[in-house]
Amino acid sequence: MNVLSLFDGISCGRLALERAGFTSIKYYASEISTAAITVSEHNYPDLIRLGDVQNWKDWDINWNSIDLLIGGTPCQGFSFAGKQLNFNDPRSKLFFVYLDILNHIKSLNPNVRFLLENVKMKREYQDIISKSLGVEPIMINSSLVSAQNRKRNYWANWGIKQPQDKGILLSDIVLDGIVEKDKAYCLTCRSGNARDYFKKHQSNIAFIPSSSGEYKIENGKINIVFKKSPDQNAYTFDVNIPDGRYNIRPLSPVECERLQTLPDHYTSSVGITERYNQLGNGWSVDTITHILKELKSQEQS
Repeated sequence: MNVLSLFDGISCGRLALERAGFTSIKYYASEISTAAITVSEHNYPDLIRLGDVQNWKDWDINWNSIDLLIGGTPCQGFSFAGKQLNFNDPRSKLFFVYLDILNHIKSLNPNVRFLLENVKMKREYQDIISKSLGVEPIMINSSLVSAQNRKRNYWANWGIKQPQDKGILLSDIVLDGIVEKDKAYCLTCRSGNARDYFKKHQSNIAFIPSSSGEYKIENGKINIVFKKSPDQNAYTFDVNIPDGRYNIRPLSPVECERLQTLPDHYTSSVGITERYNQLGNGWSVDTITHILKELKSQEQS
């Protein structure tokens, strides 16, 4: 199978193809993030790398051989977590580059399959994408196949059903400690101050026993003290909660990899900050695997 992946990121699509049972994959990848490419090359050194998607007309590629076009166009302009610039955001306008490439391939290979992923957005913008692609999206929450709530729209020109609930909980993927919620909030690459992080990401935090410190949560107020973790890789937040004294820590990169259903240490070739960034930008692999299994099943029937 010849696959063209636009906005390839850390090549979650390549891993999903393998898990879906596709073999003999020739995988073309377009990506410009140095950190993302580093992760991708560490895991898949054999990919054919094409560079900036905006230079697609200069690519040396046999366009009529492409069987599958995949991509998740940058979502920051559409995301409710962002500034809602929508198509006024230059990153969101890259959807139309995806569309140009799809239409070019279709002119040479009308049977090409395509998959586009993006965030939940205002209906008027969703309708523009749907009309342009000629298909309606299916919204899948990756909580069905992972320990993370991650609602995304998927446009594809083959039938997609909702995946079965695997019953994976946040407690199943943490390395140590306990968690308050069954599912984590959606991973993002955004950062903020400690108070905002604590309020928004309570279910992305693990509590581990601590015997030191005198810190309180009372009257709805949060008193937080930063401490370096023993491995010096992350900060912890010491607080006192009603049933004991704990260290509160953000989920580790490995735990975030598990949220995205990636192998442990998949992103270990870059620094810790970029690990979080790239994981937040990436795909929930087993959701994509489910979608691609639907394609494989329909092509075999």
